[in-house]
Order: sequence, then structure tokens, then C-alpha cells
Amino acid sequence: MRILMLAQFYPPTIGGEERHVADLSAELAARGHQVSVATLWHKGFPCFEVDKGVRIHRMRGTMQRMDAIFSYKDRQFAPPFTDPEALWALRRIISQERPDIIHAHNWIVHSFTPLKAWSRAKLVMTLHDYSLVCVQKRLMHYGVRCSGPGFMKCLSCATDFYGIGKGVPSTLANFIWGEIGRRTVDMFLPVSRSVAEQTQLAKRRVPYRIIPNFIPDNAEPPGDNANSLLAQLPKNDFLLFVGDVVPDKGADTLLEAHAQLNNQIPLVLIGQPAAGFVERFPPNVWHMGRWPHDAIMGAWSRCTIALIPSICPDACPTVAMEAMSMGRPIIASRIGGLTDIILDDKTGLLVPPGDPQALREAIQCLLDDPERRECMKMTARQRVVEFQAKSVVPRIEQVYHEVLTSCS
Repeated sequence: MRILMLAQFYPPTIGGEERHVADLSAELAARGHQVSVATLWHKGFPCFEVDKGVRIHRMRGTMQRMDAIFSYKDRQFAPPFTDPEALWALRRIISQERPDIIHAHNWIVHSFTPLKAWSRAKLVMTLHDYSLVCVQKRLMHYGVRCSGPGFMKCLSCATDFYGIGKGVPSTLANFIWGEIGRRTVDMFLPVSRSVAEQTQLAKRRVPYRIIPNFIPDNAEPPGDNANSLLAQLPKNDFLLFVGDVVPDKGADTLLEAHAQLNNQIPLVLIGQPAAGFVERFPPNVWHMGRWPHDAIMGAWSRCTIALIPSICPDACPTVAMEAMSMGRPIIASRIGGLTDIILDDKTGLLVPPGDPQALREAIQCLLDDPERRECMKMTARQRVVEFQAKSVVPRIEQVYHEVLTSCS
């Protein structure tokens, strides 16, 4: 089968979505498929290369020339509408690769939908977030969880978040092109029940299968650089948070809960902090900044409890799967895709989002009960098999076969 992935970013640019696309592409290539990737070009990257059997095409887009609109920290994002240059680049790549399946990830799909009939390929789209209905992609409305989309509501929210220059056209485009996408995509793959429900796939009667993100079957061993970073961790028990240290991820809630614990167990934070957070870290909070992935996996294996206190509905956070693969009990918010991954009172504890008292009590409860933590460790290792490549990738392959054999 010939498969073309569409992704706005691809390694060495890395994040959760990029890691998923790269891992999926490599797994499919290893299973005998002809896999190629079309992604946006960024400075310093080759226009074409082959990595792990995957043919990677990097293309330029018109919006990339308008840096101030769809860019952030040297990353140019795909817009929520067709990019003219990206469309013509995709036409050339499709002529060359002749894919049976186009598997899109995020808004770059809009640069392909006008080409779908011409390409004769089936279109599958993974929904890694809430961008089908939310131009912010996070489903947050003025700092709290959004109750659902509405045009004027979204327009006001996006304008406040992005400014008029980006907020207004992005909202208009997302409403228009989101509807085009619903009519064009042959199968949506939301990564959690939360994404499926909040993007209203059943209500809109569009075809979908809930298929989560996944992690590799085997954890990568830490390299020399990772070992030097791991030497900086506390020698004894510690709590671990991995992710951007920002309010949406529950950083305020976590710091407040940690300050109220009976004992002074260290809290380790690995990730980029929001402005002003560093000054608020007390002595027993260890901020490590950004670490490479293998070092993060090493940190998971050493921590006592993993913490994921998000207040935004994370779609399908792989950090939870990674912590489980290392046999760590998790305390997380009962929100978003976390409820699909963590079994309450079996692989960890789920608490109300934004509730520092509930979070503190859950942490103290597990700290005081090592036997319970050991039971959770064993169950976590058993549970995480459902989120490994050997379990998830065949489900995606089955979707490919389904859409190829279905009536046009």
C-alpha cells in the first residue's frame, strides 16, 4: 500500500504530534508499506531525504512568507485554509508518489482537499486536538474549559487570543474549511473519546474510529547526554511533571498542592516554563528545563509518582503512556483523553481539574501507601500494552483497508 502522510511539522522539529507521525510512518514502512511524508519546509532542513525507509518531502507555502501571521518561535504553521503554494507542491508530490491513502494530521489537510478528486486517493485524518471546531485547538474559553463552539463566541475568543489580524480570518476559515473537511474526509481518527465528542463527529454523522496515540513497543535506552542529565535528579523519592509549565497544564494547581504536602518530597518539573513561573519556584521544586526524550524516559523510571494536573482537556497525552510504560502510578486530572488512558484506582488516581486540595490529598495518599503504589505499577505495565505500536498500528492499517474497499 502506498501511503502519503501530511503533517505541518516533522522531525527534527519535534513535539507530541510530530513524534506520532514519525513513529507511525516508520512503523508502516517496517511493515512493508511504501510511506512518504509531505511537510512544511523550515530553514536548515533538506527539501528531500529518506529516513527509516520513509521518503520525506518538505514544501514551501505562501503563508510561510507572511511570518507574523502563522508562525511562532521560528515554526511556521499550516493555516486553516488552502495555501496556494502548498497545494501546487502537493500536486507535484502526489504525481510522484501516487498514494492510495492520504493520511492527514492537522490543518495542512486543507491544502489537499481541493486535490482529492483528482488524486483518486482515500483521505484519512487523525484529529490530534480540537482544531476541527476550535481555532485555538485547546477548547479553552478565556482560561476555562469551553462548553462548545458557536460562531460569535469563537470569533470573540480567537480575536482576544490571537488579535484581530489573525483571529478573525482564522475563525472564518476554520468554520468554512472545517465543513469542507467533514464532507471530504473518508474517515476521521479522533485520538480519544473527548476529541470525538467535542468535535461533534457523531452529531455531524461523519465516519470515525477512535484510535489513540501510541508509544514504541520498547523504551529507548538513555544515551551519554541523557545519563549526565539524569545525574541531576534527586537521589531519593521525587514527584515528576513533564510538559510546558503553564496554567493550562495545571502548573498553578500543582505548585499550590505541593506546597501543602506534609513532607517535603522534591517536585521535579521538566519543560519550558511560562513567563514569571521561574521566580515562583521554592527550593524543593527542581526545574530542569527541556530535556531530550530518552532523558525524560529515564526520569519517569526513577520518579515515585507521575503528575499530569491539566486544566485543559488534553486530547491524548503520550506522557501518560510513557509514565505507565516505566511502571509509574499517575495522578492526573479527570479531563480530556486522560480518562481513556488512566484507570482510576488501578493505574493511578483521577482528580477534579484545578483543585489543589484534591490533588494534594491524592499525592499524600499514594506517598503514604507504598503497597498501593506497587500494585498500580504492575497494572500500569499491563495496561500500557494497549497503547503500544503493536496494538495500535494494526488498527490504523485496518482503517486503510476499510476505506480502500468501501464504495466511493
